[in-house]
Amino acid sequence: MTDALQNHPVLVVDFGAQYAQLIARRVREASLYSEVVPHTMPAEELLAKKPAAIVLSGGPSSVYADNAPTLDPSILDAGIPVFGICYGFQVMCQGLGGTVAQTGAREYGATAATIEDTSSTLFEGQPADQSVWMSHGDSATAPPQGMRVTAHTAGAKVAAFEDDERQLYGVQWHPEVLHSAFGQRVLENFLLRGARLDATWTPANMAEELVDQVRDQVGDDRAICALSGGVDSMVAAALVQKAIGDQLTCVFVDHGLLREGEADQVREDFVELTGADLIVVDAQERYLKQLAGVSDPEQKRKIIGAEFIRIFEETAREIVAERGDDEHPVKWLVQGTLYPDVVESGGGSGTANIKSHHNVGGLPDDIQFKLVEPLRSLFKDEVRQVGLELGLPEKIVYRQPFPGPGLGIRIVGEVTADRLAILRRADAIAREELTAAGLDRDIWQCPVVLLADVRSVGVQGDGRTYGHPIVLRPVSSEDAMTADWTRLPYDVLAKISNRITNEVSEVNRVTLDVTSKPPGTIEWE
Repeated sequence: MTDALQNHPVLVVDFGAQYAQLIARRVREASLYSEVVPHTMPAEELLAKKPAAIVLSGGPSSVYADNAPTLDPSILDAGIPVFGICYGFQVMCQGLGGTVAQTGAREYGATAATIEDTSSTLFEGQPADQSVWMSHGDSATAPPQGMRVTAHTAGAKVAAFEDDERQLYGVQWHPEVLHSAFGQRVLENFLLRGARLDATWTPANMAEELVDQVRDQVGDDRAICALSGGVDSMVAAALVQKAIGDQLTCVFVDHGLLREGEADQVREDFVELTGADLIVVDAQERYLKQLAGVSDPEQKRKIIGAEFIRIFEETAREIVAERGDDEHPVKWLVQGTLYPDVVESGGGSGTANIKSHHNVGGLPDDIQFKLVEPLRSLFKDEVRQVGLELGLPEKIVYRQPFPGPGLGIRIVGEVTADRLAILRRADAIAREELTAAGLDRDIWQCPVVLLADVRSVGVQGDGRTYGHPIVLRPVSSEDAMTADWTRLPYDVLAKISNRITNEVSEVNRVTLDVTSKPPGTIEWE
């Protein structure tokens, strides 16, 4: 990233919103560099970052409640363009002398908004009637002096306001979510027309910045990379390899929880594409022993994460011993952690712990490495852009996501060698048929789940069977933060079901999961 971009980011002030990072991602989609900062950051520290513009996120609080997050008035008086969203809109309204109250007219979900001026800075070129995504119980009832109201809804007479002279803008709804029909247009109008910024942030700049960050972070130290063969770890490995060269050794742990043929594919792809040192550790028996008798999904994730770290520590010591260089131990562990992993593990500002990802909430407290997580603030689609920029081929970059704990969290119940064999065969059939139908790029991923502790009655060969159900979970998503089930063609589903029940003798029923995220997560465990 160039100095100009680095010195003038668009700052997203996080008031505890679920989607603060999504706002930053939308800013990046407008080809502008963005960073998320907490609302607790002192104003002088925030302004010292020399922001090109500031976006105030939503949040769960009421602006007039005790201990509600506040905004230092000096930020609004600093001459920097500011855009308030939902709670950020209300705290901005209150801070500028307007009125926010609990009117009893709450609005949640899709809401009809009326744009009062379709030539205004925020709404230029948009229809007067549009659907927006609301989530508020309080409302702005009187705008600050100098603010022009440019939109209203049935429950919010002040749903948007603008002040071109001071470059201050806001909307009550959430433009960052796809459910707001013209949300991205509104945000881009603020950035490009209101703040008058130049759209110069590109995947090339993103990749360059991440490489520089890793080089500065690691210095002359040695590092190992936890390579799983998935998109995230392959991009992280390629990025760190470019940053520190032969200081990096990649470690692929075959924990026995992989899909059919995956271990061989990882070895071939990695050696062909990167040229970095690769160590393969066969830990299949070790993992089965550790997971024996364990059914709780959180416990599984923590066991898998802790065992990964122990193996990496052992391998790091072996690398040093082989080189005979005790003065230069392996200090860093590279992981392909993404922002959705952080959020679901409770690491995002104001977020709940949904499930511990093995590389975030599943790490042991006594880990001996410092972590390098260059992709930690990125979404999956951004990671793919960085991968392409680094020269990785599409067959790697667009590979469907596969969780680090592997099939261990796609078996509902205890993980055993027999159950893994059943699930591998069923999963392989599903993947083969989706590929044959040309659907690989149409779905985000398709977890295949074995309900190991459930059996159902069936009939095969004129005889009664008592077999396991398999669940197909095809989903479509943009960033893994939200998802919807993919409407696969019935003939494809029928072929998958017929093949699994015919070819996997332990399975006599195939079901389809038609749950969105939320309320369900993409993986079952």
